[in-house]
Amino acid sequence: MVDLSVIILTNNESKHIGRCIKSLQLITNKIFIVDSFSTDNTVSIAEDLGATVIQNPWVSYAFQFNFGIQNNPFQTKWLMRMDADEYITAELADELKTSLSTIPETISGLYVKRRVFFMDQWINHGGYYPIWLLRIWRHGLGVCEELWMDEHIKLSSGTTAQLQNDIVDHNLNNLTWWTQKHNNYAIREVIDLLNIKYNFGNKETVTPDFWGSQEQRTRYLKIKYANLPLFTRPFLYFIFRFIFKGGFLDGKKGLIWHFLQGFWYRFLVDAKIYEVYQRAGKEKENIVSHFRTEYGKDLQSPNQSVKI
Repeated sequence: MVDLSVIILTNNESKHIGRCIKSLQLITNKIFIVDSFSTDNTVSIAEDLGATVIQNPWVSYAFQFNFGIQNNPFQTKWLMRMDADEYITAELADELKTSLSTIPETISGLYVKRRVFFMDQWINHGGYYPIWLLRIWRHGLGVCEELWMDEHIKLSSGTTAQLQNDIVDHNLNNLTWWTQKHNNYAIREVIDLLNIKYNFGNKETVTPDFWGSQEQRTRYLKIKYANLPLFTRPFLYFIFRFIFKGGFLDGKKGLIWHFLQGFWYRFLVDAKIYEVYQRAGKEKENIVSHFRTEYGKDLQSPNQSVKI
């Protein structure tokens, strides 16, 4: 076992949580789950496998995850972030067992590679592998950005290093579930893109830098993307991923993935932004008011919801 605890957020993850926990048990028995009142047997599965579970109402991912950091009952040297539908490979477990205790004190965060599976197939092209994510950091030195979408762990000090092996993102739900999930994601993505222009909450985020870390480059490119014309950018993004980044090499399932995730989802986001402008105009105060009344979301505080 290594000196590490893992934080996982759950809501109705009975298909995945057992697989996730069992993979983590190769390296630690300190697994802390913040559940947003699942109605299936997620909690009982997790507790039967020895995880510590508390429940907390959902507001946003960042709010829930920072709640997990603040209330983590395990005083370990390292923390790790996992999603319920992910698991670690045996190779990553071995790497952590052999190397984590020897990491220099100057290094406060560790990146791992993520493999994405879709329809039981590894999406290995189109810029989707490797995706480097900061998933392990020293206790007390990392928090989750207070954003509505694509939240990253932000370190307060120290440098980072890369591990050699992978975590696997392999969701077992069907395509109807996937499209419904991304429809819900779309409004959060709308807020994130509009926030680049209007700076609703004035929150500290990862510094954009094309030549920086994965999340710094992602933030930089997202700002560039946000300034492209509506309805043009989904076409450009899909063509870039599917043609120039080789997404077509992922076959028929890859075509479904890259089209839905790289075009359909982003076109839907643009359509929702267009709708916001049609209903609320382009003044910041009117947009903030629109989201409060239409969606019950306070754009100036990602950690708050309002009743409608």
